[in-house]
Amino acid sequence: MAMPKSVTRSSKLGPEERRDAIAALRSKELDILVVGGGVVGTGSALDAVTRGLSVGMVEARDWASGTSSRSSKLVHGGIRYLEQLDFRLVREALIERGLLLQRIAPHLVKPVRFLYPLTKPVFERIYIGAGMLLYDIFSYTGGRPPGVPHHRHLTKTQMLRMMPSLANDAFVGGLTYYDAQVDDARYVAGLARTASFYGAHVASRVRVEGFIKVGQRVVGVNAHDLETGEKFEIRARQVVNATGVWTDDTQAMVGERGQFKVRASKGVHLVVPRDRIHSKLGLILRTEKSVLFVIPWGRHWLIGTTDTDWNLDKAHPAATSADIDYLLKHVNAVLAIPLTRDDVEGVYAGLRPLLAGESDQTSKLSREHIVAHSVPGLVVVAGGKWTTYRIMARDAIDEAAAALDGKVPKSITEDISLLGAEGYHAAWNKRSKIARAFGVHKVRIEHLLNRYGVLTDELLEIMRERPELQEPLPGADDYIGAEVVYATTHEGALHLEDVLARRTRISIESWDRGVSAAPVAAALMAGELGWDAERTQNEVDNYLNRVRAERESQEQPDDASADRVRLEVPDIASA
Repeated sequence: MAMPKSVTRSSKLGPEERRDAIAALRSKELDILVVGGGVVGTGSALDAVTRGLSVGMVEARDWASGTSSRSSKLVHGGIRYLEQLDFRLVREALIERGLLLQRIAPHLVKPVRFLYPLTKPVFERIYIGAGMLLYDIFSYTGGRPPGVPHHRHLTKTQMLRMMPSLANDAFVGGLTYYDAQVDDARYVAGLARTASFYGAHVASRVRVEGFIKVGQRVVGVNAHDLETGEKFEIRARQVVNATGVWTDDTQAMVGERGQFKVRASKGVHLVVPRDRIHSKLGLILRTEKSVLFVIPWGRHWLIGTTDTDWNLDKAHPAATSADIDYLLKHVNAVLAIPLTRDDVEGVYAGLRPLLAGESDQTSKLSREHIVAHSVPGLVVVAGGKWTTYRIMARDAIDEAAAALDGKVPKSITEDISLLGAEGYHAAWNKRSKIARAFGVHKVRIEHLLNRYGVLTDELLEIMRERPELQEPLPGADDYIGAEVVYATTHEGALHLEDVLARRTRISIESWDRGVSAAPVAAALMAGELGWDAERTQNEVDNYLNRVRAERESQEQPDDASADRVRLEVPDIASA
């Protein structure tokens, strides 16, 4: 018997699915509308739809285009919060880390081993060792093993053997411990796609420009489809504001001053080639302001982060020359062979949405999250950290559900895997066989499995039908043409920047920041989206201008100068 259309499910999130979603958003009253397509917004949409609610979600730009694609790419308990005695936050994050590693997204979330170096031989080892032990204990309190080994003590000799690039006189010994890392932007796109699969009507490039109210109650939003220029209303019984650093701006549309404030803290990261630092471990260092991570990232290292107040453009936070110098200075203090500007192949800046407290220092503001029913019909969720997005989403939907008629089931997202996760380990064990069957190098299959999980089958089918798409993109050997096509047809990419900056990480991983890959990728997207030659060239020009503006902003001495230079290139407009 044919399945009724209302319960058929597609794992694709392409142009056709977007059109269908917008048609649904226009035509019916939803139980929940989520505004914001970062990790908390997409997590909220998945949480709500898997409770059986009718759900919509809109994002003004691309999935994860704000904070959620520009993090340290860590899924971690936050070892520094132990010193602040924030045990509840650490325990909660460590339990989530185990869930993400083992059940929700094992293809995207991977263990990573860090070195915590010591400068004093006895007391510091005891003090830090006690903290690491507590970290390990908390990771076991979620009712399942943590999914990573526990900490270890290292002598100075052992430490230098594992990290030969350390300066010989920098430390007296160290400890190693495990956390996890994630491709944050791919994860969020996967969350959006998974929410869509379960029935949520999700659409990127739809901007909310106002709220619809009946009396004091919010009953929907005024929306603007930035791809077509159409404006329409979306009605919902409850609206969830999950807009991160834009929370105060979104709340202002309701004419409501807000019960709390969100402050933006800028974090800058450098990307350097793996061969510039010889080490089997990542590294965590204390600085006078915060902590500094050196994180293994494929064929690269990520070095970050800064922690400074930001009051300028929220969409395009800019790294300055001073930010880059700060990071190089701190990492070079412990390296035998210092890094120079010439070693930096990529730079990115992101904004953390911190709940404003009494302290003027952003490093002291809260990483806790808050959920509030600020006005009837509107739930606000803000603050928090990437790792605990699922808890934030659950709490936000709990708050919204409490205002709906009837009994709404509890959250079940701890048992909902992202698309591509189920069967990943079995596929990984068969990777050599898959490589032989398709005539593809095993390293390429490993790369695909660690980005798409079992959905790699869909990539392989594209490659079988169009063998030319097995070719690497110019200047970006890790990525192939099939990934550009797949990002467009299955993952909701609508613009060249979406592919080069988020579905892949070419914009930060390649020496030319994607300049040589841009025309090839744009031509592949044009074939799927029906772009003419003028539109295709416009996409390439806009991307190249973006790269130029970012490079120039990174030569500026201060935030105001960097912001001005970066904003010389506007976002691409379709309509």
